[in-house]
Amino acid sequence: MRIFASESSAHRVAAALAGHELILVDGKGAIHAGGKTIDPRDARPEIVWLTFDALMGGQPDLFFDRALEGSVKWLHTQQTGLDSPRYRDVVARGVTLTNSHAQAPAIAEYVLANVLAETWPVAAARAAEAAGEWRRMPFHELAPSRWLIIGLGAIGREIAVRARGFGVHITGINRTGGADPAADATGMLKDLPALLPNADIVVLSAARTEATTDLVDAAFVAAMKPGSTLINIARGELVVDDALLAGLDQGRPGLAILDAFRQEPLPRSHPYWKHPRVRVTAHTSSAGDGTPGRADNFFLENLRRYQAGEELLSQVRADSF
Repeated sequence: MRIFASESSAHRVAAALAGHELILVDGKGAIHAGGKTIDPRDARPEIVWLTFDALMGGQPDLFFDRALEGSVKWLHTQQTGLDSPRYRDVVARGVTLTNSHAQAPAIAEYVLANVLAETWPVAAARAAEAAGEWRRMPFHELAPSRWLIIGLGAIGREIAVRARGFGVHITGINRTGGADPAADATGMLKDLPALLPNADIVVLSAARTEATTDLVDAAFVAAMKPGSTLINIARGELVVDDALLAGLDQGRPGLAILDAFRQEPLPRSHPYWKHPRVRVTAHTSSAGDGTPGRADNFFLENLRRYQAGEELLSQVRADSF
């Protein structure tokens, strides 16, 4: 089978791809097949593997363009979020689309690490150690807290599983409000006005859709519990920045931990950088050292299924957008 992939990704799993005809994109965007540079229009792959390497390297259009050619039957992307309209084009063309949730464990660890960093006085303890001071330091326990996870998909569930290990109460928001074993209670977006006033931690892990764009607006912020924490590991477009900044100035929420922004990189002039109640990270929540291996293995399992004529994991339907 002809597989279109980034050169670096294919090299990581070269043994597993032996026997397939590989069309590889190098770091400069040149396309190679059989040791020769070829015109993109001559690639004609059956499978397109859109990896983190291609996405972060600024080459996704090369892969989308190939996926929209008549030869392609399946596109696998290592992205979880599918807000790019080009994914809709792929599905509309009749190409099978699958995505990956390899980032979910890393993102879940990011969320817990950042919450714990705010509740346990790590910096103060290190300063006392450096000064040779023997000081007991009371800290805030997580167990009594109530978490509201907006977007109880693969990432939201991984967050919920880890947070529940600390004894917290989880309410998850999904599309139907149906029960989920990862949560103590569930609801829908329409339930947020009633749920936000009781939530100590609010996590945004929902896909960017028409319903979630600008979700965190002035009304959302006004409904939040004073002193609560908002965490965004989804998309920057879910948050109206001016509304959040105004709320932070009033202590509602008391803290924002932000890993996704409307404009990335976040401009140096943006007020988030210097706001005392904001923690900024550079869209790095998925950057765990286990993420690439999980993503590669997921693709390889789906490749095995594809060859065997079995149902592929994590298929994206037209109504998923």
